[in-house]
Amino acid sequence: MTEGAQFFIGADLQGRQIGQALRLANRHGLIAGATGTGKTVTLQKLIETFSDAGVAVFAADVKGDLCGLGAVGAPQGKVAERIASMPWLNHQPQAYPVTLWDVDGKSGHPLRTTLSEMGPLLLGALLELTDSQQAALYAAFKVADREGLLLLDMKDLKALLSHLKNNPQVLGEDSALFNPTSSQALLRKLASLEQQGGDDLFGEPALQLEDLLHPDRDGRGRVHLLDASRLVHEAPKVYATFLLWLLAELFEQLPERGDADKPVLALFFDEAHLLFADTPKALQERLEQVVRLIRSKGVGVYFVTQSPSDLPDAVLAQLGLRIQHGLRAFTAKEQKALRAVADGFRPNPEINTLAALTELGIGEALVGTLELKGTPAMVQRVAIAPPQSRIGPLSENERAALISQSPLLGRYDKPIDRESAYEVLTARAAERVTEEPSAPTKQPSAKSKKEEIGLGGMAGELLGDLASNAMKTAVRQAANQLGRQLVRGLLGSLMGKKGR
Repeated sequence: MTEGAQFFIGADLQGRQIGQALRLANRHGLIAGATGTGKTVTLQKLIETFSDAGVAVFAADVKGDLCGLGAVGAPQGKVAERIASMPWLNHQPQAYPVTLWDVDGKSGHPLRTTLSEMGPLLLGALLELTDSQQAALYAAFKVADREGLLLLDMKDLKALLSHLKNNPQVLGEDSALFNPTSSQALLRKLASLEQQGGDDLFGEPALQLEDLLHPDRDGRGRVHLLDASRLVHEAPKVYATFLLWLLAELFEQLPERGDADKPVLALFFDEAHLLFADTPKALQERLEQVVRLIRSKGVGVYFVTQSPSDLPDAVLAQLGLRIQHGLRAFTAKEQKALRAVADGFRPNPEINTLAALTELGIGEALVGTLELKGTPAMVQRVAIAPPQSRIGPLSENERAALISQSPLLGRYDKPIDRESAYEVLTARAAERVTEEPSAPTKQPSAKSKKEEIGLGGMAGELLGDLASNAMKTAVRQAANQLGRQLVRGLLGSLMGKKGR
């Protein structure tokens, strides 16, 4: 591929092609705009462009219509008119190589990871834990690492929590962080996650990243679509946490590539605001750092959301390609946000950027690309090129046919339950029961019990406040120490690989 190879987005008001060098596609991007302005079609066109260039794609299908990529397009009406106005487009209706995924395993291959691979920091964000609960979870993972206990699915973690509750001596120096209250709170959080269907995310066979990167037989990049239509509405934390995990795993596993003629993978995160909503500060800082560094691994990250203000400023500052569809501004707050969006583009003397934002029609956008030297180009008003695949969803029969023809058929569809923490701890508990002596233990006399109570009461009165303060100090010091260890990794799964 030549130095000037481009991927084209559409045409400006004079009919000139607007695009960006493919070698700069790892500089990330943003697709934004109000509902109904054409974001999904723009997303579909970009995915096609990457696939044609041999770049693998992973995208979230939030509304269920992005899967139309797997069917041949049938342009008509205004879409056909748009195609006719772009003779350079060489539009050829075709289907793209699509692999369907679904956490529930109903509308695609089951998508799983393991608790060990996700790590305590991301899992804590998923469960929305308090600081003390997070410290207890970290202590539990520490014991699992030390004793070689694989945490693959939810029953493994439940078994570990019960084991630590009944055998606190196993915790060693971390015993102050783990108490019955923390254990019960964690179990309640896990039960709530199961009610949302989040337990389906954990188990084996876990997703292997190399399966995302294999090209199709014709050389095009395969398009991997996660059916997120249920997750976004019923379990948004599960959706966001999985995407964060995927980003972390890619950063950890992929080698450095330096300057390359194209990325190896393009990630499209729809409803991107969910990635940052109620995210702990430590995790958000790590996420911002990963987004900044992962481009050297050949990964381009593209956020899809309604307004650029949905993303932190530190992330916005790293985005090279900006495609802004129309926005609505009725209140003073919305008008202020509109001006901030307009100011984010490099000015073009031929365009009133602020006015254009409210005038854009469906399928039109203000586009800011990168010049060959990596600096922002002037903003252009662009008519987005239509996709070559179907605009609209697949039928149930079409989805089933696509799954049955998938090169990954049979690889992930049947769950595996190998020996892990649950089986090991269950066996240990059974051994202890058989080894317990049958002889009854000597019961203390009523007098000795009374004496113990009396002594305990006196000690409690004399030393209660002192012991309480000492315990609080110990817990606080241990929590601070674990907190420092927690934030050393970029994300939860980057704190050292757990056993698979």
